[in-house]
Amino acid sequence: MFTQAFILTLGIILLCVGSSLLVEGAASTAVMFAVRPVIVGLTIVSFATSAPELLVSLVAAVKGSGGISIGNILGSNVINIALVLGISAIIKPVTIKDQIIKIEIPYMIMISCIFWFLCMDSNIGQTDGIILLFLLIVFLIYGVTTAKEKNCDVNIERLSSLKIFKNILFIILGIIMLAYGANFVVQEAIIIAQKIGLSQTFIGISVVALGTSLPELATSAVAAARGESDISVGNVVGSNLFNICLVMGVVGIFNPMSIDNNLHGFQFPFMIFICFLLGLVAFINRGIGKKNGFFFIILFFVYIFISYLN
Repeated sequence: MFTQAFILTLGIILLCVGSSLLVEGAASTAVMFAVRPVIVGLTIVSFATSAPELLVSLVAAVKGSGGISIGNILGSNVINIALVLGISAIIKPVTIKDQIIKIEIPYMIMISCIFWFLCMDSNIGQTDGIILLFLLIVFLIYGVTTAKEKNCDVNIERLSSLKIFKNILFIILGIIMLAYGANFVVQEAIIIAQKIGLSQTFIGISVVALGTSLPELATSAVAAARGESDISVGNVVGSNLFNICLVMGVVGIFNPMSIDNNLHGFQFPFMIFICFLLGLVAFINRGIGKKNGFFFIILFFVYIFISYLN
């Protein structure tokens, strides 16, 4: 038990340090190249923090643990909004720009609905995987074409080799630390959960999802504390897109799997509901305040409790 506690603590430390390095490197890169910080959050940071979901879900699917794989994605997407943005807003109110409200968040909602539709036949196959990856490519093309800040040119003087190298090093180290940290936390959490006697799907929805969402939580919390709201929100929205399109797309293509019909009764609808709720709150308030943050966190506990009862 001491060994498990030590590895768990080490994982949490790696997540904290890694997220700090990743945010600093990503934010600095955005400034240097006059790239919208939200695009950095939606792409580079999101891909990095979604790496644990990709690895865990793919390995789980290959090993025949489909419940953990799909549960991980559904749980992670709910946790990203309810817990990650909730905690970020409590640390410091999160502002959301109009373009995110009008384009990125609606696209995330659309992808979530399409994902549920593709899963209606209780199966994720190769055709489904191809569709999801295509939708990701469309999003990435959009990200590239809208990457530049308006009325802002690249300052060549800021593009020193040392600064570029430092930012790249920070981003790489951050990604590595996040990956190892999440792996340590998830590994020990699964062992503890199995000893308690929890079902495979519930482990995926709660324990594994929370573990693989720790990079998003750590990264967004650090970004929020530093006033980098664009990276914080972009990380969550982008991670949800990567979780569905990249993770489930890859799983569908390389290892088609069946989906528990019971998930259509609560888990899928709740994921859609929390996405719409984020869009509504963002549209009305142009951000997420502390009260909204607390409400989102309450919804997270409601989600876990009802999932446990189911």
